[in-house]
Amino acid sequence: MSQSSELTPAARSLWMQETLARESGTGTALLGSRRVDVCVVGGGLTGLWTAIRAKEQDPSLEVAVLEADVCGSGASGVNGGFAMTWWPKVKTLAKVMGTSDALRMAAASEAAVRDIGDFCRRHGIDAAFQPSGWLWAATNPSQMDSWQATLDDLAVLGAEPFKELSAAEVAEMSGSDQHLGGVFEAGVATVQPAALVRGLRSAAIAAGVHVWEHSPMTGLHRGRQGVTLTTPGGTVLAQRVALATSAWLARFREIRRHLIVLGSDVIATAPVPQLLEGSALPEGLAISDSRRLVHYYRSTDDGRIVFGKGGGRLAFRGRIDREEWSKNSRPADVHAHLTRMYPATANTDITHAWSGPVDYSSDALPFFGRLGGDPRVVYGVGFSGNGVGPSGLGGRIMASLLLGADDEWSNSPMVRKPRMWLPPEPIRYVGGRVVRTALVNKEVAEDDGRRPSRVATLLASLDPTSFVG
Repeated sequence: MSQSSELTPAARSLWMQETLARESGTGTALLGSRRVDVCVVGGGLTGLWTAIRAKEQDPSLEVAVLEADVCGSGASGVNGGFAMTWWPKVKTLAKVMGTSDALRMAAASEAAVRDIGDFCRRHGIDAAFQPSGWLWAATNPSQMDSWQATLDDLAVLGAEPFKELSAAEVAEMSGSDQHLGGVFEAGVATVQPAALVRGLRSAAIAAGVHVWEHSPMTGLHRGRQGVTLTTPGGTVLAQRVALATSAWLARFREIRRHLIVLGSDVIATAPVPQLLEGSALPEGLAISDSRRLVHYYRSTDDGRIVFGKGGGRLAFRGRIDREEWSKNSRPADVHAHLTRMYPATANTDITHAWSGPVDYSSDALPFFGRLGGDPRVVYGVGFSGNGVGPSGLGGRIMASLLLGADDEWSNSPMVRKPRMWLPPEPIRYVGGRVVRTALVNKEVAEDDGRRPSRVATLLASLDPTSFVG
């Protein structure tokens, strides 16, 4: 059950390198034996939100966070920094929970994005929160109108979070005529994700939460006196435990049945202020295209372009080596797609390249529950590449589950198991590689203006993962 060793500084994302360089100290590891009321395993966004919300609900509680490396070193500090909503997933939400709850949860996810900005302002967290919206675009003819089914579903429900744009408007908004069409959602923000998670860490400590970094969980034992968590340096006896380690939760069989772990690869350019001043990628705007192996990109406040590509390496049985999975598995490919979108970047230096694991659920929505039905151990997982914004909701859900509350969060329709199970290993791994290869072939053909083969199209249709729903 041990999580692998800490990352070397060079293996960290641009976000983490920037943020840690502004800090002093290395964090405190757990040493010896401790007793707490609540222990959260995982010092990312969901884990820290859970700890903060639990402490808010009952300030008398002794709350602790265990983190294998440093807070933010997992998915929370390596993503593209898009704080998105669940409006693009409304059709899946409606299938899972009905239209009324779907609308309520989508609206709650939009409010959660605003809450990030409010929390940062109240606590003095400089996470570069920019509520500049999201452009859902088409970058080849096959992607055109890929959003139409979602807009139709929303119209039936009486919701209009998206604005349809002309090709000229999309090109002007994105700074590139490679974008052929799209829709705009105003309720999305971008953040510097590592600065956000490190800010949450500081807020948690200020609220009285114990944060033990460099302390990977090596064992979990449920006994009559509580739940004992072991680390290389000590043990914690907790009355309640929250597991919030994202893709690493695939180690648990009952969770792995509904989870597939894929890498997402990201690059960052050197600062290119002259290019950005020429309208390419306005500051704070989030953009993604409509392919399954999604491209997502934005500029930063110091004039860089950050460009990511989903659907990278595939984990066998959910096993993730932290150091290996931090390495970008296809930097040249990602750079080529950046250059296609913004040709002026062809000779721009790439200063950072990294990767991170994404916990895709079988229906592209997160799910929460009690491990083995035990109310003392709860978990939340499956954010499917969209965790920055909804992690705040996840923290509320897990805090209420931990404390045995009977409220809207503990009774959330997200407390569930996805209906679809994924195939067992090795079928899942082998099949996943076949489907991923088909997706690559299909999308290369579409970018080249060719019709994909029938076999590639058929196999690609078996992919359960999705950025938007």
